[in-house]
Order: sequence, then C-alpha cells, then structure tokens
Amino acid sequence: MLLLIFLGLIAASYLGLIIAFIVGFNRVPEFQLKALAGKNTFSIVIPYRDEAENLPRLFRSLTSLNYPRDKFEIILVNDASKDDSRSIAEKFKADFAELNIRLLENCRKTISPKKDAIQAAIDISKFDYIATTDADCMVPAKWLQFFDESIQVKTSKMMAAPVGFIQVVGEKKPYFQNFEEMDFMSLQASTIGSFGIEKAFMCNAANMCYEKETFLKESGFDNYGKIASGDDVFLLQKLRKKGYKVDFIKSASAVVLTGYQKNLRSLLNQRIRWAAKTSSYSSGFAKFTGLIVFLMNFLLIAFTGLALLNLMPYQVLMLIFLLKFNADFVLIYKSAKFMNRDRLMRHYLWSSIVYPFFTVYVAVLSLFRGYEWKGRRFKK
Repeated sequence: MLLLIFLGLIAASYLGLIIAFIVGFNRVPEFQLKALAGKNTFSIVIPYRDEAENLPRLFRSLTSLNYPRDKFEIILVNDASKDDSRSIAEKFKADFAELNIRLLENCRKTISPKKDAIQAAIDISKFDYIATTDADCMVPAKWLQFFDESIQVKTSKMMAAPVGFIQVVGEKKPYFQNFEEMDFMSLQASTIGSFGIEKAFMCNAANMCYEKETFLKESGFDNYGKIASGDDVFLLQKLRKKGYKVDFIKSASAVVLTGYQKNLRSLLNQRIRWAAKTSSYSSGFAKFTGLIVFLMNFLLIAFTGLALLNLMPYQVLMLIFLLKFNADFVLIYKSAKFMNRDRLMRHYLWSSIVYPFFTVYVAVLSLFRGYEWKGRRFKK
C-alpha cells in the first residue's frame, strides 16, 4: 500500500511538472523580427577539436550571416586537434579576409577544455556580446539579428534559442537517431517551458548569447572548472540566480542545426555527460525536476516487474503509464510542431517504451562512471 502511495505521489509530481512545462511553452511568445537596424556588436566564439568533417559546413553558414560585418568577429579556438581542423580554419581565414576572423590555440587551465577555450576567446574579444555555437553546427543567416533585436527590445542579458538536427532528404535514419531526436525534443520543450514559467534552468551552447560585461562581472565559469561540460546551463543558472534578465528566442527561423550522433555509444556518452552535471546544478528546481523524472521512470520499470510477478495490480501501472504517455505526447508534439518535425511523432510509441530504460540506465551510469568526450576520458 505504501509503495502505491509513493508511486502516486511521484506520478502526481511528474504530471504537475509536465503540465507546468506545457503551460510555460504556450506562454513564451513567438519572436518576430522587426527589421531593426543592427545596433549591437558580437564576438562569435567557436571552440573546435577534430572537426575537419564538420567545419566546412559551419564556415559556409558563417559567411552567409546577414549582419553588418563591422559589428561582429569570429574567434575560432583550436583545442589540440589531431586532424586537419586547424589548416581548414586557417584556409577559411585566408579565403574570407573581409571577415574579422581570429584564430587561437586553447590553453588548458582546468579540467574543462571547452570552458578554457571560451574563456580564452572572451579575454581577447573586442565586442560587447558573446555568441556561441558548436563546430558541428550550421547557423541561420539572421542568427545575429535575432540576438540583436532581443537585446534592443527586451534588454536581455542572456539569450537561449532553439537547436535542431540537419535533415538529409531521402536519407533513412537508424532508429537510435530517431530516438535521439525524440529525446532532444522533450528536452527542448522542457527548456522553453521552464523559461515560460520563469524557472529557466536549461539551454544549449550551440545557440546562445550573453553580455560580455555581465559574464566578466559575475566571473563566468568560476566554481565550475572541475566539471568538464556545462558552459551553458551553469552560466544560465548563475545569471538567473543573480537576477539578470534571461530570455528564450522562440522562432523556427532562429534554429541552429547540428548533426546526429554517429552511433549508440556516442549517444550514451553524450547523455551520460549531460546527466553527470545534474548534481552540481545551483537551481533547486532543476534538481527537483531531474529527481522526479528519474524516479518516475525508475518506478515504471520496478512496478512493471512487480506486476509481472503478480505483486501489484497491473491496472494501476497501466493507468499511470497512460497518463504519462499522453502528457509527454502533448509536450513533445508542441516542440516537434514548432520545429516543423511533426513526422517524428511516428516514432513516439516505441520511444516512450524504450525511454524509461534508457533514462534510468544513463542516470545510474552517470553516478558511477566517467564518459568520453572528443577523444578524451573524463572521470565522474
């Protein structure tokens, strides 16, 4: 009986969270550009390590940026690449001399190479705002315009924006990539929802911008140098806690596109890396959300076992699963529709069955083992 009460409490908390995110998602208005003249200046910071395959695609998108060229610079930071990434970056600078492109070598000071690279770039940056993306991404032509108008209209100190996946017409993706995108849609929907209820705790450095003065004043990545990743979420949580204005740019035209993970192992490593940050969150709401999501999925697995052993009524389990199934569907569908990826929902049924096992497996591994990232091994 006590177990059923506990399950009921966790299920109620979970459903409450999902409903709150749905409400929050609806509250965040669609951001429409007003064709204002570009006013603010940006230093685009991009660390890279062994990205020879992806850099040409990124560079093509950067050359198409529709923003006054005297109002932005591009700082590329090489993080000990072993492939041809550095020479590709050098050629990019030589071929596009009209762009303000600066090349740096990363200087490791902490166990977090990405934070070190970003900090090094910020230290030499010339402009007022720092815009970040990843080396395996493509940015939209009006990328900086969205940040600029958010600053002009909303006086934002930090802005997050959506991230999606590069789609190749006619290419059939393996199932794990469909699952990856489905999982990502749930994270993005929760991210937008958390902004909508003024509890923002997640964002993605692939599409992010913040004021340099604010970053320096609040000592940016200080206190988080012992955690390899998290240059995005830790900064967001720090600035929000300090009372700075943070906003989400909800526009399909502002989406930065990235590639899928190439295999299931790399997907697991990525998710373990993301999960490993949870215990270091400064946001109590973020920790509560992580705990409730884990417990909900763990209890679904545990009670399925109990039901199979006839130790609890399966009707209760089915009721809770269906409530979760429908609530999750509404939230994820909102994100998929916003991203023009409605067709992805064809994979929702089987993904919702796999998801509890995947989530619990990743969460448990994140507690007891490290992960690989860019050819390096990081300890827990």
